[in-house]
Amino acid sequence: MGLCGVLLTNAQGVCTISWIFCIAIIVHRERGLTMELTPLHFLIVCPLVGIAGFVDSIAGGGGLISLPAYLISGLPVHTCIATNKLSSSMGTTVATAKYAASGYIDWHLGVFCAVSSLAGAALGANIAMAISDALFRFIMLIILPLTALYVLNKKELFTGAQQRDLSFLRTVVVSSIIAFLLGMYDGFYGPGTGTFLILLLTRFAHMELHKANGITKVINLASNLSSLAVYLYSGQVLMALGLCAGAFSVLGNYLGSRCFTQKGAAIARPIILLVLAVFFLRTVLEMLGLA
Repeated sequence: MGLCGVLLTNAQGVCTISWIFCIAIIVHRERGLTMELTPLHFLIVCPLVGIAGFVDSIAGGGGLISLPAYLISGLPVHTCIATNKLSSSMGTTVATAKYAASGYIDWHLGVFCAVSSLAGAALGANIAMAISDALFRFIMLIILPLTALYVLNKKELFTGAQQRDLSFLRTVVVSSIIAFLLGMYDGFYGPGTGTFLILLLTRFAHMELHKANGITKVINLASNLSSLAVYLYSGQVLMALGLCAGAFSVLGNYLGSRCFTQKGAAIARPIILLVLAVFFLRTVLEMLGLA
């Protein structure tokens, strides 16, 4: 097996490829923001991103906390989305490495999905960069509650195991289309991507749940890194805040995996609703010129 094959079939390889990719972009394009950060930014963002990692690990939907966390801190929308991509990429890399180490990822299929996701996320991130800050906040006032409504009330719709398997070629085509579309969504916005991916892969690609979970990790990691590359190149990422929040995200994911409970959704729901309520209130006040 060649070097690429070795790297792609173990957890260390996933981490190595991911972060060499990001570091190369940072070295190549030193256009970081000069925005002054205060301790308050870290005090608001880092704990909430840690909670988001914990919630994501036990019930899913952590993105419904992490992105509003940045927005609540008062940072510009594009900076929030970009920096959130950095911290979420760290958590996603750890999760993907864990799945890869356990042998839950079908790399023959995953490679096609990753390429499609890379392309879709790059497109989505560029679309996001073209939208004004004020318009983006208005869009999120609509999208965030709708996404939360679906994720918090999702039913067990994962029926892939009960359906007839597709041929490998058809599975590749269907999965790649899903990866491109959801990659574009993740690059543009993000929250709920993992839930939507599992639903679509099990429903339309007829995957069993464990396989869909593995492919979801690959697609999510690819979309995170692709959109992060766009935001890094555009100089929208606050490196210090993103890396610090990312460490909290990894810690939250770790603690969540150690404290898994069947009542995870019941624990996650009030936390998500509280964070969304604060975000919604702050955004409305800002739009009215009262904050």
